[in-house]
Amino acid sequence: MATKRLRGSILAVSLVFCCSIAANAQNTIPLWTNGAPGAQGNADADTPTLTTYGAGGPNRTDAAVVVCPGGGYQHLSMVKEGSDVAKWLTDRGISAAVLKYRLGPKYHYPVQLWDAQRAIRYLRAHAADLNISPDRVGIWGFSAGGHLASTAGTHFDKGDASATDIIERQSSRPDFLILAYAVISLEDPYAHVGSRTNLLGEKPNPALVESLSNQLQVTKDTPPTFLFHTTEDQTVPVENSVLFYLALRKAGVPAEMHVYLKGHHGVGLAPADNVLKTWPDRLYAWLQAQVLVRNGGGSAH
Repeated sequence: MATKRLRGSILAVSLVFCCSIAANAQNTIPLWTNGAPGAQGNADADTPTLTTYGAGGPNRTDAAVVVCPGGGYQHLSMVKEGSDVAKWLTDRGISAAVLKYRLGPKYHYPVQLWDAQRAIRYLRAHAADLNISPDRVGIWGFSAGGHLASTAGTHFDKGDASATDIIERQSSRPDFLILAYAVISLEDPYAHVGSRTNLLGEKPNPALVESLSNQLQVTKDTPPTFLFHTTEDQTVPVENSVLFYLALRKAGVPAEMHVYLKGHHGVGLAPADNVLKTWPDRLYAWLQAQVLVRNGGGSAH
């Protein structure tokens, strides 16, 4: 009897463990199965991927977020601004998908935007499989990843209804934006020069610089946006977030911005800073009001 009880206990623990893993399962897929457009090879650096993290538990929602790590368009902070962020989201019942996008100086615009748009389209095309809603797909970017996210939020299309690829039929417009100490402007004096160079090259076309200074591209159709920055940021000036917020306000787009005095660039979720670690709480409250409530509280549409 004791042996049977022990086996039963082990089985119960195993079932709980398996269910927990399934709820937060990671699955990495290439964004294009037959090679990405514009690819210069088939190495890891030439292959954009999406790692999906499913949310589970009683607080699971039908929202999902594409996460764009930062790194100046030259490298990617895949833990602090990637998998750590995915865990934060899934812990709150929000599915996550961390994007590994192609980088400079090997790859220039518009390749990075293609990768981000494909990630959004992928989630929508596979919404039923991922147990998410196609009208609650947001994008969250840090630093240069924030520039990519804000570019996705200001340069989007409705998809190609005639495409044979069902993913390409989907809209690339994110339903909401989360921008953390984001590069927004590529124009001086507030540009992060390294990001601009890696994205556009040493001598970029001024018209392209203007087009990708995303505070200039905001319209009434730009998605609702949450912004976080610090005044002391010496790498990406806080004016980047301020300019984007003012443009959103002028266009009548719902927006919330939190600017902290202290804090260097690249803090991520700042779990070790007693002050800065409160910014994700502000974000979660905003998500609850803007995204996660369908009735009586606003939504991303």
